[in-house]
Amino acid sequence: MARANPIDKHDVRRRALVDSALRTLGELGYAKSSLREIANNSPFSHGVVHYYFQNKVELIVYCVKQYKAVCVTRYDGVVADSTTAAGLVVAFANKLCETIVDEAPMHRLWYDLRAQSMFEEYLREAAHQIDRSLEEMTWRVVTRYADLAGAETALPPLTVYGMLDGVFQQALLGYLSGQEQEALAMLRKQVSELMPLTLRSTPTDAPGVA
Repeated sequence: MARANPIDKHDVRRRALVDSALRTLGELGYAKSSLREIANNSPFSHGVVHYYFQNKVELIVYCVKQYKAVCVTRYDGVVADSTTAAGLVVAFANKLCETIVDEAPMHRLWYDLRAQSMFEEYLREAAHQIDRSLEEMTWRVVTRYADLAGAETALPPLTVYGMLDGVFQQALLGYLSGQEQEALAMLRKQVSELMPLTLRSTPTDAPGVA
């Protein structure tokens, strides 16, 4: 039986710490979380947490990067499986709603970290990298939509990402404020209205949600 090398064991422990930390961070947010608070809400002691991560910032950046690395692949199925432009819009909107329902605290943590990066320089590079990966993910969806619609894209990637991220954040705020169904319904409506605006022309197949 092969023995795990020390590097593998180290990575496994760090990933286990991340799973515990994300739950605490999602509940408390950036400002209220500390290594000790994270340790208190995990199977690991404060000393163990501190051994693997020098400080809260290192842990939080690692956590959010790991989480978003998974997030950006969740729409690959929408891109691969959609056969019509209208169908892609429906699938994309449904996936956005699904991730709000399933992981609202994690999205809240991301927006918290991104806001903090405007004040704290040591968070800025990590937030920038995550933003770029989300922009690229959004662009993959939109370029596939354009291909299916037989049209060209009308807006640059950053503009498209800004629009869709904005309506997603507003839906998240509504959902967290107790207006769950209204927020999700509005998100579906806004996505169906925004997606055709990303194209230079709007073929008959391009409307969003029927």
